[in-house]
Amino acid sequence: MPKGNKKAIVLLSGGLDSATTLAIAADGGFLCYALTFAYGQRHLREIESARKVAKAAKVRQHRIIDIDLAAFGGSALTDKKIPVPKDRPENKMAKSIPITYVPARNTIFLSYALAWGELLGAYNIFIGANAVDYSGYPDCRPAFMAAFERLANLAAAAAVEGKGRFKIHTPIINMTKSQIIKTGTKLGVDYSLTHSCYDPDKSGRACGRCDSCILRLKGFADAGLIDPIGYVKK
Repeated sequence: MPKGNKKAIVLLSGGLDSATTLAIAADGGFLCYALTFAYGQRHLREIESARKVAKAAKVRQHRIIDIDLAAFGGSALTDKKIPVPKDRPENKMAKSIPITYVPARNTIFLSYALAWGELLGAYNIFIGANAVDYSGYPDCRPAFMAAFERLANLAAAAAVEGKGRFKIHTPIINMTKSQIIKTGTKLGVDYSLTHSCYDPDKSGRACGRCDSCILRLKGFADAGLIDPIGYVKK
């Protein structure tokens, strides 16, 4: 059970990582408020998954916020004219920041979480950032999370007035995908409710070929488990 204030904002995309992070927060005794964004992403299927995960976890409240990062484009996730990379080997994924990177996405998401947290008096913010089995996004690094925590405690009136200090929790940031899956499985996460694919088909099935699908499938295989979601191709 966490000391003091037990409220937490949990950023919930509907994917495997954020579902596990929510389970870790709940298991730690936090009263969880889930925050999801419809930001113009091509894989809107994840919003449906976020709703299901939040309901299964019995969060105190689930807010879905509309913002338009597609207005800027520049990412395969927000611009349908840019193809989502497929069938890339893992060593290639790690060489450079991929076109699926959405500029400033985690900065924006955490800023919304900070605003809602200040209003709720929820000074703990959980995010499912991962710096190991992932595509090298700069806003998933521990250094970024530490910097945002410092910013939060300089920017928020609640922190300046001494009502509470914000803490950015990144419980899975140094885990491999298989470790994340094993942890979530022990905590009872129903991964059949989650969605990770960047480019699902019209029926919502995962492509099995984008970076996110490849890393997810490898994670389940390494964990000795079967991924319960449907794929167009495995």
